[in-house]
Amino acid sequence: MVPWWEIVLRTAVVYIAVLVLLRIAGKRELGQMSAVDLVVILVISNAVQNAMTGGDNSLVGGILAASVLVGMNLLFGRIANRVPYLAHLFSSEPTLLVDEGKLVEKHLERENVSREDIEMSAREHGLDDLKDVRAAILERDGSISIIPMQLGATQRTQRRIRQLRNRP
Repeated sequence: MVPWWEIVLRTAVVYIAVLVLLRIAGKRELGQMSAVDLVVILVISNAVQNAMTGGDNSLVGGILAASVLVGMNLLFGRIANRVPYLAHLFSSEPTLLVDEGKLVEKHLERENVSREDIEMSAREHGLDDLKDVRAAILERDGSISIIPMQLGATQRTQRRIRQLRNRP
């Protein structure tokens, strides 16, 4: 049986490594999982299981590893809420994809979002044409928010769109 402290340490290292890998994958990949993405996640979880428990297949070892994962997730969430710099490491800022009906190509490319993805989100909001989209924003969770042209944007929304326009 593997010592408890080794399971805790291994699990923490694996958690951080997988978090970094998912962060590199980008927020769009996390927001819209396809069947292939689900298979990759399942295979990753199977691949890292032994790395976390060190071959300890006992009930206690599994519960300990799961507890460490949940605990680290809660801890990182609390840290991210209190330390803005670290919050940026765990999740990225929203990205403007459509501005006044026009695609922001450099943001689409950087975030790996296709025109079809945006058109699908626009249709979900009852819009047939991107010219009817005041703004499309890729949110932190990978979803795409649509603000229609006809909707009078609040001052707060207008200010947020201006902030997103000024981002590189």
